[in-house]
Amino acid sequence: MPAQDLSQLTAEWNAARILYPTYSALAREFVIDLTPCNDLEVGVPEPPRESVEQARQWLREMDERIQIHQLRQFLQTTTLVTPQLLQTLLLHHLHKEEKSPSDRDKIDFLLVQLFSLAAPSRLDDNSVTLDYVAKTLASVLGAVETTVPAWLKPLDNVLQSAQKARTLNELLHGGILEQGRKIKVQSGENYFLPVAMITFARFSFLVRRSFFRLMHQDLNAIFDGLRELEQRGVTTIDCRRAQFSAEEPILRLRMICQSWKVMFQAEYSSGQPLRMLVDLRAAIDDALGRGAAKIATGAKIASAAAKRPVSASAAKPASAAKPAMAARAGATSSAPAAKFNVPSEAAPEFEVSGGPDEWNPDTSGGSQEV
Repeated sequence: MPAQDLSQLTAEWNAARILYPTYSALAREFVIDLTPCNDLEVGVPEPPRESVEQARQWLREMDERIQIHQLRQFLQTTTLVTPQLLQTLLLHHLHKEEKSPSDRDKIDFLLVQLFSLAAPSRLDDNSVTLDYVAKTLASVLGAVETTVPAWLKPLDNVLQSAQKARTLNELLHGGILEQGRKIKVQSGENYFLPVAMITFARFSFLVRRSFFRLMHQDLNAIFDGLRELEQRGVTTIDCRRAQFSAEEPILRLRMICQSWKVMFQAEYSSGQPLRMLVDLRAAIDDALGRGAAKIATGAKIASAAAKRPVSASAAKPASAAKPAMAARAGATSSAPAAKFNVPSEAAPEFEVSGGPDEWNPDTSGGSQEV
């Protein structure tokens, strides 16, 4: 075997050995039935070509079975995440000759995760420039020329709208996230241009920060509202619009919101609980007699909550406990050009259920990256 081919096979095998424990854990977590890869299971250091081909096929089948929301949830809650793992996962997907919409969404998510892991926790939004993101991700994308093409310019307007949103409800239902998603989907093969991946990574990272900021603001507003209701002598409120009872005890609502704080730290893409959070805040505003004014002006509770410091570490990958219990309680730049299969449709990252009948506390909402 030529030395170059041997070197390539060795590199591919070493990458497969890094990925195998994570993929196996994913299979167990989400009950994906796939026969183990024997040589990878054993950890053979120098396998024959046949073993490398078997490992390649095994990883390919796993890639087809693993959904983006599963990868997102797992990597945001497991202790297995390291820069080496994220980088290997990224290069694994970037080096594919043909990339599916699922591959694109996984690449997009992994780029943001790798950047989040590397970026300082107190990094100011204004410091998250394209050049800074490109430098941080150079280990996987190489040196990138950061002159943004005209077709990516609209992302700046979408980002500004996201950063101006006053409530989580406005961010989730104002069409802001859909605009960003539309630009990404319509980019097709151009998404895999290094400058495009850098631009989308910066966009998604900053939108994630806006999301966390508004989510914590809503949670703080809910806690402030519950406290004020208790001071008025109120013990139960009508929370049917948020999928709770007509006489929901305030004590139970506070416990549920405490569990949400853990869940949302770990999985910022949970769909139905986000809808419940938005509707619960509205129900509390109604109980306080200022629901309409609250929506129109973003008054007292929102203003008080907004003054509270929000940890910038919210933009970091979290290692919090699994969210299920909480929910029940409430490529390098030289990589070959890829062929891209255009998607029929894709779900937004911050998915919100369409109505009461859709809510299921045991589902994670199969959402995808913005």
